[in-house]
Amino acid sequence: MADLLIIRHGQASFGADNYDQLSTLGQRQADLTGEFLSQSGVHFSAAFSGDLSRQRETGERILAQLEDAPSLVIDPRLNEVQTDEQMAVMTPLLCEQDPRFATLMADMNKDSKSFQKIIETVFNYWVSPNCQVAGIQSWQDYSAGVVSAFEAARASAESGSTSAIFTSGGTIATLVGHVLGLSADRVYEFYEPVFNCSITRLIFNSRKCSLSTFNDVSHLQLMGAQRGERLVTYR
Repeated sequence: MADLLIIRHGQASFGADNYDQLSTLGQRQADLTGEFLSQSGVHFSAAFSGDLSRQRETGERILAQLEDAPSLVIDPRLNEVQTDEQMAVMTPLLCEQDPRFATLMADMNKDSKSFQKIIETVFNYWVSPNCQVAGIQSWQDYSAGVVSAFEAARASAESGSTSAIFTSGGTIATLVGHVLGLSADRVYEFYEPVFNCSITRLIFNSRKCSLSTFNDVSHLQLMGAQRGERLVTYR
């Protein structure tokens, strides 16, 4: 059997001009996650990341804490769901269909909870059979890319090895849904609750793959308590 740790990026810069960069707290989360893995004796035989800045920096900071860490392999198939693209194309349609959604859009930049409800509505519409919107990446293409990147990483892993993927919440949810054999309308259940720098562990061999842990932040809870810091965040 082999292990794969899927680690979400640290806190990004919500509300800033450039969301796709780690906040100061996000950098701290990544550094301490690397420290925890080092103290736990984890050795990665391979490490993969999407090409988004927040994903790459998280991976680089964690790997910097480990002895004999592998080079980070960048694979755009592990990028996050293209939320900005989806919102630009689909939110006008959803506003026409539901006045309550239009109200959420008006509060989007002032309230992170409204933003999250928007993401949920857009995501669930995107994965539904009713979504026939042109000009955006389809759920079928996105999920196929995520799964193929995962299967390539799985195929290259040797028995007894541990590898890592540094990615984002939507990608993690998609992989979990794939491993559990869920339909697309169940994927968001595993998207919304994903913490920054959480660790999801898969155990696999050539014949089967099992979800061992999901969205674990016990390392951040412990290290935060030890240091008097608030390290656990969703956004």
